[in-house]
Amino acid sequence: MKRIQTVTYFGYSGFTKTDALYRETYDVAKLIAAEGVSIVNGGFGGVMEAVSHGARDAGAHVIGVTFYPKEATHFEKTTNANPWIDEEIITDNYLARTLKLIELGDIYIIFNGGTGTISEFAMAWGLARIYYGKHKPLILYGSFWKNIIDTFNKNMFLRPEELKVFTIVNNADEAVDALKKYDNEIYIRHLNGNVNIVTPEDAFNIE
Repeated sequence: MKRIQTVTYFGYSGFTKTDALYRETYDVAKLIAAEGVSIVNGGFGGVMEAVSHGARDAGAHVIGVTFYPKEATHFEKTTNANPWIDEEIITDNYLARTLKLIELGDIYIIFNGGTGTISEFAMAWGLARIYYGKHKPLILYGSFWKNIIDTFNKNMFLRPEELKVFTIVNNADEAVDALKKYDNEIYIRHLNGNVNIVTPEDAFNIE
């Protein structure tokens, strides 16, 4: 990789090792980690655990961004982060956690998930549109994303550039190809003097 050093993953926390997507997510993370990048995720179970496990088995550095709320009754937290992370970053609240996940990644891979994944996807997508040309790209994993994006496009007020910041992929090889494509594009941007958003503070100081 020329410019992409860290990949942030988002996805459903409820998958177990017996679910097909758990194994598929493990395989994707292992293959991408073999490209020499570090891995970031939310640190707990489901997709986060599968990603951590796959990346660790490929020898990658794995960062888990967590928080441990006392009052949230429907949060995926456990007593501890999953055992395959190398570094845990504990945040104060859900928003801080989301911002840190977005900050640390040079690119995002988003699997199927629930409302938490939807909120993370929406923030990453919105920032990519606002900073189009200096944005962090998204890789949307799974054919179901096409139906979601088509529905948004038909029923909401999307700008043309919003449809240019992501790629939909269906398997691990396509995910790696998309990663390499975006790495080359970001490298070219860098050569032209355009760089990515690097801090959440920048993202919220919109002039």
